[in-house]
Order: sequence, then C-alpha cells, then structure tokens
Amino acid sequence: MATTFATRFAEARSIFGPLVWGLDPSTEVLEQWGVEDSPAGLERFVDIAIEAVAGTVGLIKPQSAFFERHGWEGIRALGRLMEEARSAGLLVILDVKRGDVGSTNDAYAEAYLGVDAALRADAMTVHPYLGFGAMGRYIELAARGGSCLLVVTRSSNPDGRSIQSARVESGRSVEADLLDEIGRQNADLAPAALGPIGAVVGPTLIDPELDLRSMNGLFLAPGVGAQGASPDDVARVFHACPERVMPSASRSLLVDGPDPSRLRDVAAELAETFRQVLAT
Repeated sequence: MATTFATRFAEARSIFGPLVWGLDPSTEVLEQWGVEDSPAGLERFVDIAIEAVAGTVGLIKPQSAFFERHGWEGIRALGRLMEEARSAGLLVILDVKRGDVGSTNDAYAEAYLGVDAALRADAMTVHPYLGFGAMGRYIELAARGGSCLLVVTRSSNPDGRSIQSARVESGRSVEADLLDEIGRQNADLAPAALGPIGAVVGPTLIDPELDLRSMNGLFLAPGVGAQGASPDDVARVFHACPERVMPSASRSLLVDGPDPSRLRDVAAELAETFRQVLAT
C-alpha cells in the first residue's frame, strides 16, 4: 500500500510548514517577470519556479488552465513542472477542477491519479456537481495510489454562494451535505486515519454550520493574499483542525519574481507565518 498523501503532507508540514505555493503563469505574471506570454515563456517560468520552490516549500499547486491555454506545448511545460517538482520531493496538487460522468470521469481520473498517469499528481481538485457517485474512479485511484482528491465544497468566490449554500431535502446546505458525504467515504476507506478525500474550503465567508473536523480529511484553503484572505483568517476558520489545512497563495507570492532568491525569501516568510498561526 502506498504511503498516503496525508502522511506525506504531515512530513512536509513538519519541515517546511503547511504553505502551498500556487504556480499560476497568467499573462500578468509573465509580463511582470519580463518573459514572453508564449510556450517559450512558460518553459522559462518553469525553470525559475523549480529553482525557487525546491527547498522552500513542501507543496506546489499549478493551475492547469494557465498552461492549457498554450496548447500541447503548454501541457508539455506543465508535465515537466510536475515531474521535476515531484523528483525534487515536493507534493504536487494539480488545480484542474475536473468533473463529469461515466467513462469521461474515469479518463480524467486515469490521466491525473493513475500509477501510469501521463500527468501524475499527488492530489487534484474536482467539482462534485454532477453527483458524488460520479467520482468513484477518482476515489478508487486516490485510495489505491496514496493520492488525494480535493472536492470543491466552499469556494472563496462570492458568486459560488448561491449554489453552495442552497438547501437539500434534509434542510442542510449543499456544502454541509458534501462534507458529510466526504466524511462517510473517508470513514469507510480509512477508519483509523485521515482519508484520501479532502475538501476545498475558502477561508472567507465561513458558515458555523460546517463541521470541519468531522470530515476526517485534509483541506485546501485557497484565497490567501490576492483574494483577500489572511493567515489569521485561515487560523480562525480552521481552529478545530489546524494540522489538516493546506493554505494556498499564488499571485501574492509570484509578484516578487522573477528573481528566485527574492521569491524564496517571500515564500519562506509566509510559510513561517503559517507555521506559527497554525501551530499545534
């Protein structure tokens, strides 16, 4: 049985802190860095990013869309980033937010979580809104391969509130119902440990109805920095389970590029802040 993602996260957290460094090569970031918004520019971004992240943080989160927009060459750059990061000992969370049904979902799962996956990630984000049951292949491969499935549950953007706070037949919100389902699945898959299914929960606009600790999994907390969330917000929202949260910052760290040493310094400072506010 492969070592679980939760175990590997705990090890990385003990060394580097819990910070997840989001690697989003948007047009704005590439222009700020003085590199072309092109496949060649992406390759340069990857070179700089690998130099900066290795030995600074334990986890990275590339946003697939910023690579995909450059076609097959962009996907090639993404694959190289993931492979070199994993070879350097980093955990890679692929922010790809897939979600479909049937054989299409199975193919997505095999693309990112299978042992022989072409773009193998340690964890990936998914949307659950075509039904939790549709994610069976994701869950199977994550459990088998020691990966993690991160289900978008409560996003940090206000536009998501109308769907995520809607009420289901039981009277509970969609997001609370999702956390309950994740908790049940994790209890079946890993009754004595953290399960392979986690949730994406933005550290803003939190509802006290949400019982985060009982989910028995990890949390990805996006929205730190440019989207307005602070380390103190993360500590407040996840006070019941601080050891299980993976706070993520992207643009607020990348703005200090392209100098790798400057990028390392800023990221290391934020990682230490999170280590202190989420100390257990």
